[in-house]
Amino acid sequence: MTLSRRTFVKVGGAALAMPLLGSRAFAQLEKIKIGFIYVGSINDNGYNYAHNQGRLYVEEQLGDKVETVYVENVPEGPDCERVLRELAQQGCNLIFATSFGFGDSVVKVAPQFPDIAFEHATGYMSGPNIGLYNARFYEGRAVCGTIAGHMSKTGKAGYIGSFPIPEVVMGINSFVLAARKVNPEFTIKPVYISTWNDPAKEADAARAMIDQGIDIVAQHTDGPAALQVAAERGIVGGFGQGADMSAFAPDTQLTAIIDHWGPHYLASAEAVLAGTWAPGNTWEGLKEDVVQMGPYGAKVPEDVRAAADEVKNGQIDGSFHIFTGPIKDNTGTERVAAGVTMTDAELLSMDWYVEGVEQPA
Repeated sequence: MTLSRRTFVKVGGAALAMPLLGSRAFAQLEKIKIGFIYVGSINDNGYNYAHNQGRLYVEEQLGDKVETVYVENVPEGPDCERVLRELAQQGCNLIFATSFGFGDSVVKVAPQFPDIAFEHATGYMSGPNIGLYNARFYEGRAVCGTIAGHMSKTGKAGYIGSFPIPEVVMGINSFVLAARKVNPEFTIKPVYISTWNDPAKEADAARAMIDQGIDIVAQHTDGPAALQVAAERGIVGGFGQGADMSAFAPDTQLTAIIDHWGPHYLASAEAVLAGTWAPGNTWEGLKEDVVQMGPYGAKVPEDVRAAADEVKNGQIDGSFHIFTGPIKDNTGTERVAAGVTMTDAELLSMDWYVEGVEQPA
C-alpha cells in the first residue's frame, strides 16, 4: 500500500501527541502571497475542490492584502520538492501542502526557507516553520450514519473506501455506530478501490454492492460516480464526500460532508500578516466550521432531519461523542468500556472495525 494523501497508517497515533519544535519569529507584513499544492484536480468535485474553495475563501476575506497561487495534480514524490521550492522562490510567505504524501518533501524543503511558513494537511512531522492541520471528518460520518439508520429499508449499507487506513476506518466505524443507535441490526460492507478518485472503479463498486442488497451507499472517495449509480438504480440514497454533490444526483444525495478549509486558511493567513504565526497542530471539526453538513435532500423526512441535527449539534456543543463506549469490535470483543471516550491518539491509529462492519474481502 502506498502512503497517500490523508494517510496516517501506524504513525498516526503520535500525530497530535508529538511536540512541536520551537518556532522562530516572523515579521509583520502588509500583504502576503500564499501558495497551495494539490495532489489532484481542483475539478474533482471532492477533496481537492474543497481545498481550492478554501483558497478562494481567503481571497474573498482578505481582498488586496493577499495574492494566492496554486499548482494542481502534483505527484507525491520528488516532483513535490520542486514545486515547493518554486513556490518559495516566487515569493510565497505561506505554503499549504494539502496531501499527506507531501510530508517528506515539506520537511526537506522548509528548512531551506526559514522565513516562510509551511503547513501540511493531515501530516505528523513538524518543524520550526512547519505547522500541521486536519479535519474531524468522522463527525460528519456520524450525522450520515444517523440518517442511514433511519432511512434504510434493508438495514444494509455499502461503503466505498480508498485505502484501509485509520482515517477511512474511523469514518466507517463512526457511520455504523451512529446507524446502529437507530437500528441495532444495521450492517455495512466496506469495499476498497485503492485510489482516491477513479469514477469507473467507484461506479463498479456501487453497482456490485447494490446487487448484493444494500440500499444506502457511502464513500471515502472523491467523485460523484457512486451517487450517480445510486440514482440510476433507484436505491434510498447516498452522501456527498468533501463537497456538496447534489448537482450530480439531486434526488439521491441525502446530505454531504463538506470540507470547509476556509476558516483555517484564513486564520493562518491573518497570523502571518500579523507576524504571530507559529507552527500549530490542529484537528478541527463541526464546532470550528471546518467540517460542515450539506443541505438535507428532499426525501429526508422531518423527524430524520431532527435526529441528524441532534447528533450534529451534540458534537458541536460537546455533549455527544460517537466513540464513547461501550464499543465492541466486529469479533465481539469489547474495545471501549462504557462511559469511556477514545482519545485522539487512539482514533488516529484505528485499525479495527466495530460491530456491524463486515470484514472486507
